[in-house]
Amino acid sequence: MTELLPNFVAGRWQAGSGEGVPLFDPVLGTELARVDATGLDLASAFGFARDTGGAALRALTYRERAALLGSIVKVLQANRDLYYDIATANSGTVKNDSAVDIDGAIFTLGQYARWGEALGDVRVLADGDAVKLGKEPVFQSRHIQVPTPGVALLINAFNFPSWGLWEKAAPALLSGVPVIVKPGTSTAWLTQRMVRDVVDAGVLPAGALSVICGSSQGLMDQLQVFDVVSFTGSAETGAVIRSHPSVSKHSVRANIEADSLNSALLLPDAAPGSEAFDLLVREVVREMTVKSGQKCTAIRRVMVPAAHYDAVAEAIGAKLAAITVGNPRNESVRMGSLVSRAQLNAVREGLEVLKAQAGVLYDGSQAPLVDADPAMACCIGPVLLGTRDADGAERVHEVEVFGPVATLLPYRDIDHAVALAHRGQGSLVTSLYSADDAALGQVAVQLAASHGRVHVITPAVGKTHTGHGNVMPMSLHGGPGRAGGGAELGGLRALDFYHRRSAIQASPEVLARLGTAS
Repeated sequence: MTELLPNFVAGRWQAGSGEGVPLFDPVLGTELARVDATGLDLASAFGFARDTGGAALRALTYRERAALLGSIVKVLQANRDLYYDIATANSGTVKNDSAVDIDGAIFTLGQYARWGEALGDVRVLADGDAVKLGKEPVFQSRHIQVPTPGVALLINAFNFPSWGLWEKAAPALLSGVPVIVKPGTSTAWLTQRMVRDVVDAGVLPAGALSVICGSSQGLMDQLQVFDVVSFTGSAETGAVIRSHPSVSKHSVRANIEADSLNSALLLPDAAPGSEAFDLLVREVVREMTVKSGQKCTAIRRVMVPAAHYDAVAEAIGAKLAAITVGNPRNESVRMGSLVSRAQLNAVREGLEVLKAQAGVLYDGSQAPLVDADPAMACCIGPVLLGTRDADGAERVHEVEVFGPVATLLPYRDIDHAVALAHRGQGSLVTSLYSADDAALGQVAVQLAASHGRVHVITPAVGKTHTGHGNVMPMSLHGGPGRAGGGAELGGLRALDFYHRRSAIQASPEVLARLGTAS
């Protein structure tokens, strides 16, 4: 039997007592390792993190905690090549896709290290200016933010085992809140290895970082009043988390990032042959194929003027035809595999659901694989669907296929396009393509209420924009409604989730000392 990866809880490595769940290479089908959390003393694990880890972190200033993040960056950079090997083996990703996960995580950690250093040697964050509570300024009120004296439980999805951990852990640790991460089981190896390397390097206080691999059973039961839980995954599981007795009884803060039918919108001025038209085509193809479409921010619906429908379909199909799919170890391969057989089956089933209301405009699902056995590899080529009945195709606005699949939809006018985008019922991101600055500004505002991020691409930024699906730590990551109603990143805004706000009412002399309180 392959190695049973240990969990790190209560300050020590501990193996589960069961045989474990096997992790596979999704291309070769070989077993890589096993994970198991059976028999762990979860109460002790949470207690140690909450008390020992939390106390040690809160004793430090923001600048000192920022230095800890900087030390983590150095550890991860030193082991970067190994992480790429693990990602190839366990996630089936080509090198460029692994970079989104691994280098994206390191970049995010580095950003929060820099932002935290600028906060200085304080342990309390001032929130606005003091205001007087009466006619005379002798008794005033000032709001402050302090770290919540609990633990942050991070329940992550399978698609970003590196970035998913560190984009949550960075603001949590900077805030002074210890982290317990439960990675998605099928790709847990990379998360576990990163935690192992950081622990072995001794750069964090005891109890500041823990990892539990395998089943999540019992984790939610451990949450107490000042703890927080941050989840990335399906809307169904998100609803279970929100309704869990520990959350409802203790009013535990829950941040949910769930399914999202993100869209791309080509404005009427962007005719075939224009630069904006080409930018949309390029971005749709990239979002369909990066990480085999397994991104919560990937483009799922493409809205275009009805007159350009055929031209867009032809242009996207032509570029998709050049995408080689197969073994990521082969340098000629542009797109690797899905993460598991279960995920491959889910994509195939989802495609059949959408095909009931949409036709196939480009079908790469039957294309030959490069250096991979189709009977074994969890690979599927990109598929572009389309329907001319954008209003009647309800499933397109309701069902997300979490893979290399997108659907083309025609619109009559801008109001119709905006209405179609809103039918996603809340999304993480939409992107707009045009050379008309005024029209783009108006549409961006119209879509802001239902989208956590609006990514506006003009020819002027065609070579410099960060990408529809690329989540930058400076910008908000989250979305309303179906997208979960959560909020992550957004610079130092991310610290809000891990802090408690309080109004201190006192004399000006007392209030003046709060910002540097120790």
